[in-house]
Amino acid sequence: MLLMVLSPAKSLDYTTPPTTAAATQPQFVKQAKALVDGLRKQTPQQLGALMGISDKLAALNAARFAEWKPSFTPQESKQAVLAFNGDVYEGLDAPSLSEADLHWAQQHLRILSGLYGLLRPLDLMRPYRLEMGTTWPNAKGKDLYAYWGRQIADTLSTELAAGQGEPVLVNLASDEYFRSVDRKALKARVVQPVFQDGTPQTGYKVVSFYAKRARGLMARHVIVNRLTGIEQLKGFTSDGYRFVPEASKADQWVFRRDKAVG
Repeated sequence: MLLMVLSPAKSLDYTTPPTTAAATQPQFVKQAKALVDGLRKQTPQQLGALMGISDKLAALNAARFAEWKPSFTPQESKQAVLAFNGDVYEGLDAPSLSEADLHWAQQHLRILSGLYGLLRPLDLMRPYRLEMGTTWPNAKGKDLYAYWGRQIADTLSTELAAGQGEPVLVNLASDEYFRSVDRKALKARVVQPVFQDGTPQTGYKVVSFYAKRARGLMARHVIVNRLTGIEQLKGFTSDGYRFVPEASKADQWVFRRDKAVG
């Protein structure tokens, strides 16, 4: 079985109506509530210092935590894959996916989250901001990596084991977020796509903006084409990227695009 993981986005869209009525409940509501209970005790100024954000954003998120409830309905929540709105999600373009695509994605795509741990695409989500890399002492340790421990890896392992074929996790998340997946506990092969831009003359390198968008494009490619075998991933050619075997390693696959970058 093939399962993909993405990072969340800082930007959220709760104004555009969702393109589907299909929705599910988050899996780690109890754990999220415990985090929110602690974050509610922080003043906006403390939240701002904790997260390294402006006074305006700190006040907004203090209000979000104050209003947060461990219940999720379409009236005050939105499906995660439609709520996140950043470079990765521009590439994924979930609003244009069909109902059938979204239901297939529900089985093959997961979103890592500092607050919710692990989200399925159609899981309803209340708005929040809490980066996985936040150093915040809690009941289980000094930061969110300690808080989540091996819960995320165990859940991914269980889901992968339920599918057919070799269990493979395609890591389309950032380093910050993928650190939340305990590799020792994870019972699966991990394939890491790397997206590079450049030219043969100047060389190729990872350009953050392009690489983020490419992660979303690859997730979309897998969903729309219903890919279930890892070798099929080498056929990814969206936006001019191509698989480069001579630059790749066993489980680190390099995709390059000829594009001049400054």
